[in-house]
Amino acid sequence: MIFLRSLFFNIFLYSGIVVVSIVASPFLFFKEKHMLFLGRFLSHYVIWILKIFLNTKTEFKGLDNLKKYEKFFVASAHQSMFETFALQTVINSPIFILKKELLKIPFFGWGLKKIGAIEIVRNTTTKENLNFFDRIKESVEKNNRPLLIFPQGTRVKYKDRVPFKKGVGKIYETLKIPCIPVGLNSGKVWPKNSFKKYPGKITISFLPPIQSGMEKEKFLERLEAEIYKEIDLID
Repeated sequence: MIFLRSLFFNIFLYSGIVVVSIVASPFLFFKEKHMLFLGRFLSHYVIWILKIFLNTKTEFKGLDNLKKYEKFFVASAHQSMFETFALQTVINSPIFILKKELLKIPFFGWGLKKIGAIEIVRNTTTKENLNFFDRIKESVEKNNRPLLIFPQGTRVKYKDRVPFKKGVGKIYETLKIPCIPVGLNSGKVWPKNSFKKYPGKITISFLPPIQSGMEKEKFLERLEAEIYKEIDLID
């Protein structure tokens, strides 16, 4: 039963991504707001099919923390593809940091580039990486949109407690705005690199903002501790 549910879910998931990406292609020539709208539509669609095929509900906690400051960035745990969609339903058109390879995907990658996603080449020194933090700061200051980062650097298994990337501290130091940590348990339902998805409830918890002005090392320690503590509480 789980296999069949997962099969239908995956078919509708990837078919939906392809269809929305193709439908969105004419909007590459218009303002980004149209592309952002389609991104939110796709995000709601993913939550809906997860409920339809797997009877999995999504709960958002602490949404009031998103209203405390005009300028902020979000640092979220990353356990599955799910949160890259779901967070867009409650965060106002976030600016993503992502692998450069994703921008090369026809239609889908073009749409990501249109909405101002910031690419990074992992584990190497490139011309793009040298001004990486300057590009982040310029994008956040130019747009009335919050930055969304995944401080673990990649998707991790639900039980894994990997150290956060040091670059997150540099982003905090560069932006000089509050950071809202996010804990979640999506990996229990949508495990990393797994075809099978499972029934249950996904909880996404927005924690109180961490103010700007801390030393970046202290910030990183606190961010990691608060997110992992919240994940343990969700469990």
